[in-house]
Amino acid sequence: MKKLFFLTAVVCLAAAASFAQTSAANFSGTWTLDVSKSKLDERSRIESMTMTVAQTDKELKVTTETKRQAPPTDAAQGEGRRGMGRGFGQGDGTTTYSLDGKETVTQRETRMGSVPVKQTAMLDQGRVRISTSSTFSGQMGEMTIGTKETWSLSSDGKTLTVERETTSPRGTNSSTMVFGKK
Repeated sequence: MKKLFFLTAVVCLAAAASFAQTSAANFSGTWTLDVSKSKLDERSRIESMTMTVAQTDKELKVTTETKRQAPPTDAAQGEGRRGMGRGFGQGDGTTTYSLDGKETVTQRETRMGSVPVKQTAMLDQGRVRISTSSTFSGQMGEMTIGTKETWSLSSDGKTLTVERETTSPRGTNSSTMVFGKK
């Protein structure tokens, strides 16, 4: 009898562990950036950001709205210095990611015109991993900007943390964005 009880308990625990690993976190909702808890790249100049996420089992639809601080001025030239903000392919607007891990290509309108954006996204152990890459021709020739993000939720589902690494001709920048659920 004890062996049967022990065997039943082991099977139940294994089933529960399997369910926990296969059930995906749901990132849906409206998220507001907590600038004070975030570690942002100084070039981003983000004053506030809202991200609205709709998730199904097949895709993640993300709409962002960002308010930026005015760029600092260069006293010697009297002009504002331009930064690339979030980079090509990652400005405000709506992006839909397929969660199957396969690469998709979309077009994004930028200051440089229409730019193809290669992107992949997949759910991995309760996290979303997103990669984007854009190659375009500019004044200095062909340039590529790539971004890798890892999204994770707090255990209560009220905090979303986005770890981001952006690589461009200017180098690699890392940031951590902490969002609270509205």
